[in-house]
Amino acid sequence: MKTSIILFFMMMATVALAQQNVGYREGAVVSPQVNGDGSVTFRLRADAAKHVTVVGDWATNGGKGTMTLGADSVWSYTTPALPSEMYTYRFDIDGVVGIDPVNPFTRRDVGNVFSIFYVGGGSADYYQVRNVKHGDVVETWYHSDAAGADRRLSVYLPPSYGETDKAYPVFYLLHGSGGDETAWLELGHVARIMDNLIAEGKAEPMIVVMPNGNFSKQAAPGETADNLGFKPVMTNMLGDYKNGAYEMAFTEIVNFIDGKFKTIPDKQHRAIAGLSMGGFHSLYVALNYPGYFDYIGLFSAGLMSDLNTTREAYKDEDMKLARLSQVGYKLFWIGIGEDDFLYDINTEFRHRLDGMDFKYVYHESSRGHIWANWRQYLLIFAPQLFK
Repeated sequence: MKTSIILFFMMMATVALAQQNVGYREGAVVSPQVNGDGSVTFRLRADAAKHVTVVGDWATNGGKGTMTLGADSVWSYTTPALPSEMYTYRFDIDGVVGIDPVNPFTRRDVGNVFSIFYVGGGSADYYQVRNVKHGDVVETWYHSDAAGADRRLSVYLPPSYGETDKAYPVFYLLHGSGGDETAWLELGHVARIMDNLIAEGKAEPMIVVMPNGNFSKQAAPGETADNLGFKPVMTNMLGDYKNGAYEMAFTEIVNFIDGKFKTIPDKQHRAIAGLSMGGFHSLYVALNYPGYFDYIGLFSAGLMSDLNTTREAYKDEDMKLARLSQVGYKLFWIGIGEDDFLYDINTEFRHRLDGMDFKYVYHESSRGHIWANWRQYLLIFAPQLFK
């Protein structure tokens, strides 16, 4: 009898632990509500609030909307019709900014967490799960002699990977400052985009490798030996910023991928691209290893005028550009938004390339330095690879 009582209480304790976070319930307040015309209605119950705004990353009204208090004590705001995209937003309640309490779907960008929603009927349809064959995402670790540490990678394997002995081309996709090996998956929706493009026959089945570009760190915040001691931070606050070590050691990653996965290990079947800092990294990896990549993409590239050109990674840039041109490549793609703060320096870089008769493809979009552009660039760039 005593044993039965003990077992009963142990079982009840287990149930209690399993039920720890069951406070969320869908209630009468619906937010966000995506309407049939593409507008979006936000609602928030905040009885004591005096002023509430919604702040998002859509273009209309600078992404801001002043919410009004209704007779039901619910604040609300409806946007104009929005283009198809994934959007992030937060509420500002009397100066205190936070996520939408009735929307359980969020994303972390650097050190901030945002609520999200999709407006379908266009590009955002590629960012969502469809009834197609799905690839796998693998988190794996490689040892870097240059860094003196094990470092983590995220790898997308196409739906057909492993069904036969077939080998695949590899696309190295690099994140921006403040990002890590999870950024392109969480904010860029790479796995969903590739699943959907491959299913439609718009992109070749390929492996996509997403390394961590913060060379002094092993992995994303919370996933290193520092555990919760390493919090999200912009890369310019880390010791490896602009020292060229990551670029020069990039062949460690290539060699690891070719050794672990079924790849076609040649220049014709490798691509590299990245956003912002990742575009900067992509450029200098390609310039220092011109025999490695036939496809190079700069997405709002974080080009800099204050580089230490005595460092091996950054010295003799014009000579390296000329050498890359001589070795040859199939695609050198540059994309940037007309309102991007890096627009002028990217324009100067293109003028340099023009003066060298260096061939490239240029794409100019609207808006600025935002994920909406980088997801769009991926949708344009990936279908051009390995044709």
